[in-house]
Amino acid sequence: MFFMQCPFCKQDNDKVINSRPSSDGLNVKRRRECLNCKRRYTTYERIEETPLKVVKKDGRRVPFDRNKIRAGIEKACEKRPVPTEAIDNAVSEIERDIYNKFDREVNSKYLGELVMQKLKTLDHVAYVRFASVYKEFKDISEFMEEVKPLMAPGKKENATGKRR
Repeated sequence: MFFMQCPFCKQDNDKVINSRPSSDGLNVKRRRECLNCKRRYTTYERIEETPLKVVKKDGRRVPFDRNKIRAGIEKACEKRPVPTEAIDNAVSEIERDIYNKFDREVNSKYLGELVMQKLKTLDHVAYVRFASVYKEFKDISEFMEEVKPLMAPGKKENATGKRR
C-alpha cells in the first residue's frame, strides 16, 4: 500500500477519505487524513506522460511542440485566404496522427511530410511556400518539379475554393 507524506507532521501514514476526478478531468483529487496527527489535506494524482520527441536530421531529439507546427503552417499561409479554423484543424489532425502512430519518437521527415500533405489540401501557394523551405531546393528545376503536379489540368482550384 502507498502512503503520502503528511505535509504537517511529515509521517507517511494516511488514508484516503474521498477520491474524485478534478474539474478538468485530467487529475484525480484525493482528500486524505493523516493517521498520526489526524489533519486532512488534498493531493492530486496525474497520469505520467512520456513526452514525444522529434528526431531531427542531425540526430538531436527535441520535445514535440504543436506550437512549432502551428507557427510553420501559419507562416506558410500568411496573406492567404486560409481560415484560422482550417489551420486549427490541420494542427490537431497532425498531432492526433503522430500520437496515434508513435509512442516515444517521431522522425522530423515524417512530420514535415505530414505538414506538407495538410498544406496541399489547404492552399497550394502555402504548400509551395512550405515545401520550398522544408525541401531546401538546390535550384529552380527542383522547385519546378514540386510545382508541376499542382499546375496539371483539373488542379485550377485550391481547397479554399478560389480559382487561380
